[in-house]
Amino acid sequence: MKITWLGHSCFRIDTGASGILIDPFLTGNPTFEKTGRSVAEVSEGVTHVLLTHGHDDHVGDTVDICKRTGATLVAVFELAMYLNGKGVETVDPTNTGGTVDHGDFTVSFTSALHSSGTIVDGRMVYLGNPCGLVVKAEGRSIYHMGDTEIMSDMALINEVHAPDIGIVPIGDRFTMGAGTAALACRKYFDFKTIIPCHYGTFPIIDQTPDAFLKEAAGLNVVVPAVGEAMEL
Repeated sequence: MKITWLGHSCFRIDTGASGILIDPFLTGNPTFEKTGRSVAEVSEGVTHVLLTHGHDDHVGDTVDICKRTGATLVAVFELAMYLNGKGVETVDPTNTGGTVDHGDFTVSFTSALHSSGTIVDGRMVYLGNPCGLVVKAEGRSIYHMGDTEIMSDMALINEVHAPDIGIVPIGDRFTMGAGTAALACRKYFDFKTIIPCHYGTFPIIDQTPDAFLKEAAGLNVVVPAVGEAMEL
């Protein structure tokens, strides 16, 4: 299995048969754009797009990628139907607590403490519950927390899914900051690998993972280079 961080909360997971993009905010993402790679290049061979919630910095290039690649969109019902109306032909709607099977991987939608919506013609459109995602493939269980605060539900997520890889938002203001993110990892999980995300993208969130690395001392935190695949 290969995992590639593409900046902010966007990750690509490549399994034996599937190319999975999570939260493909690429265009306008300065962390990704510094790689000099194109959206078409990093989404080549994508078979599925998974979304944690409907904010623009997570939906990103979903419509264009799905139209060009024919990828299946997996998202909560309201968000899936909204993007279906924007031209995404193949959608697999789900919701919090649900698990869907896509052959060589499954994805379960978990609770997250956040919000979800977008502004259309000056008005906020509600796009369903924000979620975390647990992707299980090749004997691994990967928990992408989405945008969230620390919450006691994480204990149940660990009990049910036993994730060994945690993708954890650390940038503060809109998500957990360094201290609460480290506490969540220590208190509720037994991750073998922790990958921080949701930092450095905008001036109003934390710019580096340094504070999180300090708070998470003793845990196996891996800060990947943007655009470089990790074998896990």
